[in-house]
Amino acid sequence: MNKFDSIQLAPPIQKALKSLGYETPTPVQAQAIPPAVAGQDVLGCAQTGTGKTAAFALPILDYLENDRPEIIPNQPTTLVLAPTRELAIQIGDSFRDYAKHLRIRLAVIHGGVNQVPQVKQVRRGVDVLVATPGRLLDLMNQGHIDLSGVEIFVLDEADRMLDMGFLPALKKIIADLPKDRQSLFFSATMPPKIQALAGELLFNPVSIDVTPKTKSVDLIRQSIRYVRREEKLDCLHRRLTEPNMDRAIVFTRTKHGANALVRKLDRQGVVSAAIHGNKSQSARQRALDAFRDKKISVLVATDVAARGIDIAGVSHVINFDMPVEAESYVHRIGRTGRAGCDGIAISFCTADELDELRSIEKLIGRKIDIENPDAKFRHDGASADSRKPTRSNRSGGRAPQNRRRNRGGSTSGRKRQSRTAAMAR
Repeated sequence: MNKFDSIQLAPPIQKALKSLGYETPTPVQAQAIPPAVAGQDVLGCAQTGTGKTAAFALPILDYLENDRPEIIPNQPTTLVLAPTRELAIQIGDSFRDYAKHLRIRLAVIHGGVNQVPQVKQVRRGVDVLVATPGRLLDLMNQGHIDLSGVEIFVLDEADRMLDMGFLPALKKIIADLPKDRQSLFFSATMPPKIQALAGELLFNPVSIDVTPKTKSVDLIRQSIRYVRREEKLDCLHRRLTEPNMDRAIVFTRTKHGANALVRKLDRQGVVSAAIHGNKSQSARQRALDAFRDKKISVLVATDVAARGIDIAGVSHVINFDMPVEAESYVHRIGRTGRAGCDGIAISFCTADELDELRSIEKLIGRKIDIENPDAKFRHDGASADSRKPTRSNRSGGRAPQNRRRNRGGSTSGRKRQSRTAAMAR
């Protein structure tokens, strides 16, 4: 598939893609869109920044445009689940861009804001509902949302869902979905728990894997700087004021640490904003918008708050505090080096964080360059690590089976038999 116009998408969608400058589909789009348009389930292993939002949004919009399902109050036609408020908002924005020439009712629901406007939107009936699990389950339990009419279900960033403890909520939501539906499942990784969830959710899926041969972390220039705790702030200030610094996300372990760091940077003349779970949704969105629009160049974040942030042009990630969990390191530095672009990740490591460093290196399968290998820690008066600096870490035929139903309960020509019926044969 060389061009978008070679895909059989509705003309208004093609028009929107052209106006957005989309000409050639990314690998995940090229592999996922045709079977999804044909009504098949899709199991996609793809990282953030690969274009997977369009991979599920375009088939959904094509279905809505061509089949024109009936809109029923409180019953969304399609459901997209995202792990974070920020990602849900971004997905909603993408849908609006692709549907600019369509008459589509879209609602995005998430926590952190008053639910009343969201309830009113859903009550009027929506074609596409983008939701976070917590708010969706709340509104379901209150009787505001009925999932019995869902034709297409999308689970995005499934591994993050599990990381954030959403598995119980997911199971409750999935239990309320009709068996006779189409499901599109995307995850950056496929550990056993994710595979098990996919097995419960999908029916004879088309599997696609666009995991790059070179891991995303390999496209990022990574380095460690040994520091004493009292040196961290000055080291950070020097980095943030270097000429090659464009936009940086700085990670701290705690919400309190993020707030304190913003205040300290402000006293040193560096304007920044913090984003973490204790911030209101409006405050978090203001910070993200300011960072995206380059009104500020530094965003200070905690791990959970930064999951789902997808902002192009982040030149640096700085780990002010080393992450407790090695997996968080990969997620953190993945905020830079997006979509195959280069990025720089710098981690400040104190003597009491050496265990975390070793866990990270074990996970990524390599040693990370040390900027100052001869540094001495005051704690023991010895070299922080006997290792010598390493070389640069940079290294560079299925039959379509449609699972959708007509909203009125009648069977469409493209409908496939439900999982239950298939298992009974």
